[in-house]
This record gives sequence, C-alpha cells and structure tokens, in this order.
Amino acid sequence: LEDAGVDVTQLDGSATGVFIGQWLSDFEGRLFTDPEAVDFYMTTGSGRYCTSGRLSYLLGLRGPSLTLDTACSSSLVAIHLAVRSLRSGECTLALAGGVNIILQPHISVAYSQSRMMAPDGRCKFGDASGDGYVRSDGAGVVVLKLLEQARADGDRIYAVIRGSAVNNDGHSSGSMGTPS
Repeated sequence: LEDAGVDVTQLDGSATGVFIGQWLSDFEGRLFTDPEAVDFYMTTGSGRYCTSGRLSYLLGLRGPSLTLDTACSSSLVAIHLAVRSLRSGECTLALAGGVNIILQPHISVAYSQSRMMAPDGRCKFGDASGDGYVRSDGAGVVVLKLLEQARADGDRIYAVIRGSAVNNDGHSSGSMGTPS
C-alpha cells in the first residue's frame, strides 16, 4: 500500500475489496493438534477465510473479501476476480494476491513420491529443462484500480491488465495432478 501511495487511514469504510489466493492452511493443521487447547479465537483466526477477512477487518474495508483456493492458480484467480469486481463497480480499489507457508511435510512428500517435484529443488519455469515444480513460502499482493481512475489520481502504474480468464481442463488433462 505504501508503494502504491495509498494512505491506509483513508481506507476505513471504503469500497476496497480483498482477494487472496491460499491453497492450504498448514497453520490451521498445526494449531489444532491438541483439541483440549482449542478456543474460540483460535478457530476464528486460523481458517483460510480469515486471510482476506483479517485484512478487511483491520483496515475497515467494505468491499468484497474473498479467500479462494484453486491450488496452484489461486493468486492469479484472485487477481482475475479482483479485476472483475473493479470493472463491475463492486469495489473501487482492490488488494489481490496470494500467500503460502509450508509448515508440514505431507504435501511435499506426496508430490515427491509422484514425481511432481523438481528432483534438484530448482525452479525452471518456462525452461526446456524444467522437470517439476518447487514449493516455497511466500506472499504477494498487488493494488489494483481502474486505469482511468489511476491516471486521474496520478498513480504510478506498473502494469495494465487488459483481460483475464479462468477455465478448467476437466478430465482432458489425464488426472487431477496433471498440469493444465
């Protein structure tokens, strides 16, 4: 928000939307290993839904607030939905992105066993030598606004999203684990 020149204090009550892609909730799984220690605040603060909800709550945002899970495409689908929300007038500003933190090994183990992971642990996206994917921790959010409004506000514009789409290959890809 700081890089985008957005004054956080001016967002309270605004029609700002939050769209966050998050695949798993390893934190939730670790948190609830002891049922005797569970309390109300643990349940309301650890589910995937609270990723976007917490931002909306803390900043006083009144636009859409969605945490969505489409596996590897979650952050891109979040951006797609944010753009649609802006274009429809549902929100005037959108925070969109994704988050992942790996706290448990089960997914990495299963994907390694099925040969989905790069054997050398190196990401080679777009390279002919690519031989699997690499899991990592990370978070990223972009601030989105309609182009006309960004220009009128004198915002620094890093990129323009001209269009986007979401689809699914159904069973044509061979299996649920085969990339689209």
